[in-house]
Amino acid sequence: MKKTLLSGVLASVMAMTLLAGCGGNTGSSTSGTTGDVIKIGAIGPLSGAASTYGISVKEGAQLLEKEVNDAGGINGKKIQFVFEDDQADPNSSMQAFNKLVDDEKVCAILGPVTSGATLAVAPNATSRQIPMITPTGTEPTITKVGGEYMFRGCFVDSFQGEVLAKYSNETLKSKTAAVLYNSGSDYSKGIADSFKAKFEAAGGTVGEFLTYNDKDTDFKAQLTKIKSLNPDVLVLPDYYNVVGLIAKQARGMGIQSQFLGGDGWESEELTKIGQDAVNGALYINHYYSGDTDPAVKSFVDSYKKEYNKEPDAFAALGYDSAKLLVKAIEKAGNTDGPAIKDALAGMEMTSVTGNIKFNDERSAIKSAAIIKIDGDKKVLAGKVNP
Repeated sequence: MKKTLLSGVLASVMAMTLLAGCGGNTGSSTSGTTGDVIKIGAIGPLSGAASTYGISVKEGAQLLEKEVNDAGGINGKKIQFVFEDDQADPNSSMQAFNKLVDDEKVCAILGPVTSGATLAVAPNATSRQIPMITPTGTEPTITKVGGEYMFRGCFVDSFQGEVLAKYSNETLKSKTAAVLYNSGSDYSKGIADSFKAKFEAAGGTVGEFLTYNDKDTDFKAQLTKIKSLNPDVLVLPDYYNVVGLIAKQARGMGIQSQFLGGDGWESEELTKIGQDAVNGALYINHYYSGDTDPAVKSFVDSYKKEYNKEPDAFAALGYDSAKLLVKAIEKAGNTDGPAIKDALAGMEMTSVTGNIKFNDERSAIKSAAIIKIDGDKKVLAGKVNP
């Protein structure tokens, strides 16, 4: 009886404190609430070359929003994710952040989605005391640059490179490798560097470690060198739109190496661009939609019902990271930035993309999936634990 009464009192107190503003947000008088709605910002590319990532994250977050609101919200208050399009551009991301904080008065932010955009905005999280979690920004220094208010809902680039190297050595039994990466992308370079270090430390040889520039579309010069090496594996740590082009050119030149890549490959557009050239390729992902785990199955079924399509990893990460924010707000009992930040730091949650908890650098610790492209399908080739 005491427990029931205490729960009722706490619920009433939490409902009242949710009306209090994010008073700790330096330089703003945000409340995070408008009437009976708790507003949470979200930043990602909803248009442009990386739009499939942003749209997937948005759909995942909006699915979570619907589920929370259908269940009564947070202490009777509805939640709303307010999205801004940054086109994966750092300057646009800064503008989006300012609009969400100053105009929309959000109490926390989901995003940005891409690493470059996240790095640009990250310091503002702490300077304005706005808790922010990137669902998919994998560049290793994001949380260091952002400070104590910057969180990450996925694993980092270096972990992806290490997993690819370990899988190449131990499972594929590869002895030689070539790496072709984008010198203008921190994401691409991060995976490339960690793969090289780990693969060579395990006794493998990286015979070619080559670069190209952002927006390049002709890779024949680099691929000619790689063809003469004839490596066991060719690592292509870039986004799907570039990887598809490289794969087609490589196969067209007769390169038969096993293609390997990071989570940037995750898009239905990859097979449309790369076609048969990417068949049999392997890449790191944050989850597998065909997993029989109950949490995964429930999410996939709900997503399919809502959007009539299969959820990719960006949708799953968007859903999970949005859920972390919502649970942190609920745990904090108000929309005050410091309180949400403290609640988020101590959060541990069983989720679609695995059991999530944060390390000392506020990055999620979780397992990785190895996905194989099999025609129009994707199959789980294996899982690697941290």
